[in-house]
Amino acid sequence: MKVGYARISTATQDTFHQEVALKNAGCEKIFLDAMSGSIGDRPGLTEMLDFVRPQDTVVVYRLDRLGRSLQNLIVVVNSLATKGVSLCSLHENLDTSTAGGKLIFHIFGALSQFERELIRERTQSGLEAARLRGRVGGRPVKLDKNEEVLVKKLYSTNEFSSADLCEKFGISKATFYRYLKDKTS
Repeated sequence: MKVGYARISTATQDTFHQEVALKNAGCEKIFLDAMSGSIGDRPGLTEMLDFVRPQDTVVVYRLDRLGRSLQNLIVVVNSLATKGVSLCSLHENLDTSTAGGKLIFHIFGALSQFERELIRERTQSGLEAARLRGRVGGRPVKLDKNEEVLVKKLYSTNEFSSADLCEKFGISKATFYRYLKDKTS
């Protein structure tokens, strides 16, 4: 059975052209979503994934209608493949029920993985270069070591409340208690 999936991003758009193309492609049932692809929980997609059975083919007008990113698209297609369901994209002329379609899709996946690895390597390289220049990531320290010792000492005398010390040193209660909890000084 051919099952169609159509998605529009905004309420001002309509699925008419997608639906016509899916019906012309022989889809017997069509699932719709009217929301951004960046939203992970799309009811029409979930319903379609629950509906399909082995030997079915999911047909989409364009690949970007099915997944919000290449990585997400790969997850969805792998989910379909484990159910024995193939994918056909009309615009890209891709059909994962054929050897050539599977090859192209796996090439997309390999390129996506390659891109993720390059981004990770560049990020690690940038962090290492920053460390060599003496820069450390993370939030700035609110109190230097001397102020931290002073806050702990003043609080231990029971002369100042936590609110008084927070106001005096310009820190939040959460930060104050985090400093108290830290036993290193």
